Amino acid sequence: MTSRRTLTPIFNRGFTLIELLVALVILTLVAVAGYSGLNAVVQTRDHLAQETRKWQHLTYFFSRLEQDVAQAVYRPVRGTDGFTQAEWIGRTVTMANEAQLTFTRASMADAALQAPQRIGYHLEKNTIQLFRWPFPDQAPNTQPIIYPLLEGVSDFHLQYLSADRIWHRQWPVANGRNEKLPMAVEVQLTLVSGEKIIRVFALQ
Repeated sequence: MTSRRTLTPIFNRGFTLIELLVALVILTLVAVAGYSGLNAVVQTRDHLAQETRKWQHLTYFFSRLEQDVAQAVYRPVRGTDGFTQAEWIGRTVTMANEAQLTFTRASMADAALQAPQRIGYHLEKNTIQLFRWPFPDQAPNTQPIIYPLLEGVSDFHLQYLSADRIWHRQWPVANGRNEKLPMAVEVQLTLVSGEKIIRVFALQ
């Protein structure tokens, strides 16, 4: 007697449409979460890089200003109008080619044979500029060379300390004592981003 075995057909079962949709939704959610996390990391990195650059520029500016102030000298100069200008001039109102702070500083350490330099600091269109005149004594129509030093500044205020320990917004002070240089200068910066920074530099 011949035995017969019953063969059960085997069918390859694939994904249903609903399973595919669920898988796609899960993959989409994972991709969105991954993109959001990566975007947050990139934004944080860019913000940190921007803040780092801002404080690096501030550090350079204050270092430059401190060096210039420390090298201020008793050296009056002749202006373009032929009249003598004070060694140190602090203005609250400026005209064309005038800086808020103008003074004479000694020559650079690596240029001992050069004459003293006439320089100035001025805020113009949210940028603190460095004015540098080619010679301490200026011929008629002499124009300063202007360099941008620090961007992103909304306010730039200066005060000067006299020998009686009083701060003044202008220099020279009309007190009859004929003080040539202040004892110190106070710098107040307000950045476009809102930070307010105050530094005080003593003159030698």
